[in-house]
Amino acid sequence: MVCGLSLFTDLYQLSMAQAHFTLGRHQRRVVFHAFFRRPPYGGGYAVSAGLGTWLEQLAQLAFSDEELAFLRTVRALDGGALFDPRFLDYLATLKLELDVDAMPEGRVAFALEPLVRVEGELLGAQLVETALLNAVGFQTLIATKAARMAQAAGSSSVIELGARRAQGFDAGVFASRAATIGGADATSNVLAAARYGLPLVGTMAHAWVMSFDSEQEAFDAYVSALPGHAALVVDTYDTARGLDRAIGAARSLAPRGQRLSSVRIDSGELDAQSRFARARLDAAGLFDTRIVVSDDLDEYAVERLVRSGAPIDVYGVGTRLVTGGEHSSLGLVYKLGAIRSGAGWRAVQKRAGDSGKSSLPGRLGVERSLAGGELGGDRVAPASTLERDLLVPVLRAGHLVHQESLESARQRARDDIARLPEAVRRLRDPETYPVRLDVPDPSTDHPAAR
Repeated sequence: MVCGLSLFTDLYQLSMAQAHFTLGRHQRRVVFHAFFRRPPYGGGYAVSAGLGTWLEQLAQLAFSDEELAFLRTVRALDGGALFDPRFLDYLATLKLELDVDAMPEGRVAFALEPLVRVEGELLGAQLVETALLNAVGFQTLIATKAARMAQAAGSSSVIELGARRAQGFDAGVFASRAATIGGADATSNVLAAARYGLPLVGTMAHAWVMSFDSEQEAFDAYVSALPGHAALVVDTYDTARGLDRAIGAARSLAPRGQRLSSVRIDSGELDAQSRFARARLDAAGLFDTRIVVSDDLDEYAVERLVRSGAPIDVYGVGTRLVTGGEHSSLGLVYKLGAIRSGAGWRAVQKRAGDSGKSSLPGRLGVERSLAGGELGGDRVAPASTLERDLLVPVLRAGHLVHQESLESARQRARDDIARLPEAVRRLRDPETYPVRLDVPDPSTDHPAAR
């Protein structure tokens, strides 16, 4: 049985959808918001990403015969069929005519601000939750981690090397996409590069060196076979000797008008080894050969190396980027904010006492102010009251109305982060960015212009 993205949801979404359908309330117009309660990594901000992926998934949401056949086999708690044939017939013809407004990818966002606002019929607006949280939650997490690493690297480059460490094929591709938005300059993931037009990079593996009788033979063979792609890993056996042998191999490139592009150090004390490598390369006249380092790096390790003045040109980051590192999830949530009532909206809210898990009541947007060229503060309020909502239309009646390139998203992230106050942007113990909540009282109806 072949099943697609329409079943990428949680069972209770479908069981509640059937209950709404049975009670005749599935077409009530509602508003949901997706937001997070605290920025990841103990940081001061997040970088929105994943919207484009979710919209692509949304376009494919249509229940096939195979998917409906599977749903007929699902049992209720009493052992009977969970899904009514009339409900499944309804799903067979379901068209999601949702209105979606969202922060564009690359926009910096803060706690309790809606990243996405979904408006439409209750049944359809509810069914898209799982895919939205998966796509936007994961990619926002990775884009934020990449932004922190790029911030730590300063003028040096960050390249993403994490496909082999990602939790699954899709996660590897989406992590490469998100890392690019956040600030990674290139990826080693060929599929991601092909799918999204990303810059593609790569050096060589230790296995290449180990497959030859000597390291010098391995380097000479590599630059002979790939003279225009001469990037050598020098720490298979001994970094100092590896550097000398890489310099020897580089001499054979000059008569062909080629050069040794880079050397990569993947282990050991990277500060000392990069200084040693720069001195040896410069002494050999290889001033433009770049030094690439890897080895389980995160933003804090990169920051230490930059502050020490280590002569590193490129940081290769993998595991701690594509897996989210120490923060396994953004904690993005999707909560009902308002139900259409006559000419306006009735605000609704989950109240959770002192747990910090209350939701946002109303049909909300976000307004942002600037002060002296810096971001000065945000206001979350009913969308109809805002002069300029940061959430822009991306779907209207289920049709895509906004699309942009990853480069645009990447540039937006770069610009937004540059406008953050330094105290909010810093990696450790950032100040909290001011976000004012002017939300309606959920005990009263709140009129909102369409």
